[in-house]
Amino acid sequence: MATAPVPNLSRLLAIMARLRDPERGCEWDCAQTFATIAPYTIEEAYEVDDAITRDDMGALKEELGDLLLQVVFHARMAEELGLFSFDDVAAAISDKMEARHPHVFGDEADEGQSREDRWESAKSAERAAKGAQSAMDGVALALPALMRAEKLQKRAARQGFDWPGVEGATDKVIEEIEELREASSDAERTDEAGDLLFATVNVVRKYGVAPEDALRAANAKFERRFKGMEALADGRFATLPLDEQEALWQAVKRSER
Repeated sequence: MATAPVPNLSRLLAIMARLRDPERGCEWDCAQTFATIAPYTIEEAYEVDDAITRDDMGALKEELGDLLLQVVFHARMAEELGLFSFDDVAAAISDKMEARHPHVFGDEADEGQSREDRWESAKSAERAAKGAQSAMDGVALALPALMRAEKLQKRAARQGFDWPGVEGATDKVIEEIEELREASSDAERTDEAGDLLFATVNVVRKYGVAPEDALRAANAKFERRFKGMEALADGRFATLPLDEQEALWQAVKRSER
């Protein structure tokens, strides 16, 4: 399908400029900062993901527009401060994508590397050029905790700091369970609980599974099964003893098979 994005993009940029106009704009939009808009940016990214998960292409179009608005909003605020413009943002990502694909946009031969190896090599060079001092530098603090744990572990693994197989990672989980059981204060329990979750991410990663995706699927499964129990209980679920609730749980599981 042919598209003509430039006129509509120019329109969107003009709308944002008007909304941010100190005299003729919107009071709410004018009051925003990078920090106040950031949560909306994250929320819109999740809503894009939700539309994809539901395979709702109409919603995806709408949510992509909402996400694009966030980029335009941040770029407009930066332009007002004399930092950079939307065009600078587009130029920077264009330069980056061309640099990360020299086998496509340049003369470099494709040496058969995996996409991930080639991509990470380019990103590592970019981080070094920006003055990164550690392999851990540049892993965004705002990432969901499971996703950030996986990324930190992958960075460490590229430096050779990793269990050679899943057995060592699994033993570490067992060790952390014992340490959590033996913790004697709230602070210690919090610390050991974090170690247990981090170790669990490592095991899941060793099996080639994305922890964030796995937990999302588990959440969805639990929600579906719990609603199934509620339906079977016909409004009486909360009043049932635990053994009867467990029987309903097993019934729902059997029905899914």
